Amino acid sequence: MNYYSTNGNAPIADLHKAVVKGLAEDRGLYMPERINKLPQEFFDNIEKMSFQEIAYTVASAFFGEDVDPDALHDIVYDTLSFDCPVVQVKGSIYTLELFHGPTLAFKDVGARFMARLLQYFIRQEQGNQQVNVLVATSGDTGSAVANGFLGVDGIHVYVLYPKGKVSPIQECQFTTLGKNITAIEVDGVFDDCQALVKNAFMDAELNQHMKLTSANSINVARFLPQAFYYFNAYARMKEQGKADNLVMCVPSGNFGNICAALFGHAMGLPIKRFIAANNANDIFFKYLQTGKYEPKPSKQTLANAMDVGDPSNFARIYDLYGKSHEKISSLISGATYSDDQIRQTMRECYQDTKYILDPHGACGYQALADGLQPGETGVFCETAHPAKFKEKVDEILGIDVEIPERLANFMKGQKQSVPMSKDFTDFKQYLMKQ
Repeated sequence: MNYYSTNGNAPIADLHKAVVKGLAEDRGLYMPERINKLPQEFFDNIEKMSFQEIAYTVASAFFGEDVDPDALHDIVYDTLSFDCPVVQVKGSIYTLELFHGPTLAFKDVGARFMARLLQYFIRQEQGNQQVNVLVATSGDTGSAVANGFLGVDGIHVYVLYPKGKVSPIQECQFTTLGKNITAIEVDGVFDDCQALVKNAFMDAELNQHMKLTSANSINVARFLPQAFYYFNAYARMKEQGKADNLVMCVPSGNFGNICAALFGHAMGLPIKRFIAANNANDIFFKYLQTGKYEPKPSKQTLANAMDVGDPSNFARIYDLYGKSHEKISSLISGATYSDDQIRQTMRECYQDTKYILDPHGACGYQALADGLQPGETGVFCETAHPAKFKEKVDEILGIDVEIPERLANFMKGQKQSVPMSKDFTDFKQYLMKQ
């Protein structure tokens, strides 16, 4: 499978280059030249398959031409050592719990898969040049990537995060690890962190000095495996006889997660329609209404992992549907919620159902409550365990959320981080010394 740039001015790449390089030479995102349809027989029997079996079938359609089948099997099964249940919350509203991985967040699958795939390609290369992974995070990406790559030979990870704008537990998950993980605390917002990463890829002197790649959802190996979730959700709903007229709602920040779902849809996954749930950072919502994409500086909200003012993966969605606003808006609707609305949703859901939403999942739940039509069944993604936002959840709901043991263990570690300005010159100077 070959990959082209969404900006259309870079050489065609194979999967190896797309994964190792991360971003195309023209600053565009890599897209596969084609999307393979899965056979009807797969969907006819999908409810009889395990999460791992489903994921391997999907991964083979994505990556099977470029990765040895046995190696791909090992990568998939090593990545998925956990399940992602679908739980009924209220009436026709279900949640897909994506927080059962090592860091209790949905990004665990993409991060772990990419780490193993990158290691596979490194072993095929001659020489032992270290690969340096740069990742910008607004919360969960950093912890998922850091833990997915922890201890992996030949790879060093630099996690860039906005100072004071991630939850304390999220911060602990990537600042206490040491080894091959370096946390960089940027005096700015997520968009500043993402700009530093993108500028690093475009700097010729820096790229000559060190081999760089990204583990953000701009990397095809990070976002594509997230499609596994949606095939598994369909299977589990079909198991319950609830798969007809299925609506999937995805809390959206940088749009990698819903982009993966849309790729699944293009492969034949029978989801009726999608809802992108936003917080106050409503750039995509406004695009759906007006047809104009107008990035803005991000706003800090309760749902901090969605605080993105210029979502990178919009370029992929735009490209996937031939730059047609009509096609995009006919399949995807949007919703946007303020912090006060998020708080109200969390309280009402807990009072009615005793289900504890985190602020991001609350956007998804409310979007279904507001937008589900008669005869439809809705599934929203609960993207992270509520304990990752314990201070906020406890205050809003008046409860004491239990911290799972694996989260508590992170909090025992000593914070190690490198302070950094949002000026690229400072960041480059730091990396040139490594």
